[in-house]
Amino acid sequence: MILAGDVGGTKVDLALDKFDRGQLQTVHEHKYHARDYPGLVQIVEAFLDECRQTLGQPVDVLAACFGVPGPVRHGRLKLTNLPWVLDSAQLAAELKIPHVFLINDLEAHGYGIAELTPDQILVLSKGDPAAEGNRGLIAAGTGLGEAILVWDGHSYLPMASEGGHSDFAARNEEEIELLRYLQKTIGGRVSSERVISGIGLANVYAFCRDVRGLPEPAWLKDRMRTEDPNAVIGELGESGASDLCVEALNIFVSAYGAEAGNLALKILSVGGMYVGGGIAPKLLKKMQDGTFMKAFTDKGRLSDLLVQTPVRLILESRAALMGAAAYAEARAAEIGGLSERAQSVQMTPS
Repeated sequence: MILAGDVGGTKVDLALDKFDRGQLQTVHEHKYHARDYPGLVQIVEAFLDECRQTLGQPVDVLAACFGVPGPVRHGRLKLTNLPWVLDSAQLAAELKIPHVFLINDLEAHGYGIAELTPDQILVLSKGDPAAEGNRGLIAAGTGLGEAILVWDGHSYLPMASEGGHSDFAARNEEEIELLRYLQKTIGGRVSSERVISGIGLANVYAFCRDVRGLPEPAWLKDRMRTEDPNAVIGELGESGASDLCVEALNIFVSAYGAEAGNLALKILSVGGMYVGGGIAPKLLKKMQDGTFMKAFTDKGRLSDLLVQTPVRLILESRAALMGAAAYAEARAAEIGGLSERAQSVQMTPS
């Protein structure tokens, strides 16, 4: 079996997978609060114990892959939001798993795209669906992730980047005001992630309240204090029940579309742009009202190139987990010469 993990700053999502007729199938899955454990090893051990109890049989893990936030170098990563240093060789030794891999979380997300079914994807713009070429992946969640899916003429190879930490590019007077506001509140440089992410949406809301002067009535202030602020902004922004939330959502989604367009230009993603992460699927009404696509295609002399670029929104929240499992199986097959996916097809009765 294959162990897949999606490691974040606050939670760790683990899945035990197998293949049936070549298709990935999850046997067991569980989310853990990262700070409840001293390290990833202890979380994985607890998960595997849970799998054995649930399945009532031993669990033989051939390979594991963990999607992690940040750049992985020589199989190692130091997490920024947790006091953990992850090392693939050390994890393999302590967990007694033959093959353990660490890859960037957006890279895992990229590998997951090939595992998705049509009902797990929402088309925002058809563009030219027959075009072949590089693809892009942008994903706003806790942070802003970006990745490149390089087309080699036969298949796509996901490559990680830290593009979400590049400079925020203000496009109009309103965004210039926002940039200046964030420079003061943050105390320096403003990255795209400061605007296009969970914390970014909160920043935009504060800007609309503090600089634009849009009123925050007592009932809204109370909801922002007692509930998930981003969920409140999304709900009231889409329903139109709060002018403050409507404006914040407009600025946020427009900036999101613009940055997706920037990525598309930089990597020439004529093969398509994918929008992943946890925020977009929760804002489907707003993502489809034209705000995102207007900003995505507003690229002057190269606007037509963006108009022809297919744009697809990933609805499946487990895409990164699915990609980590697919990567683990493929790499283990390369190293050991045994493919669980291929075996599952060969064992299918004719």
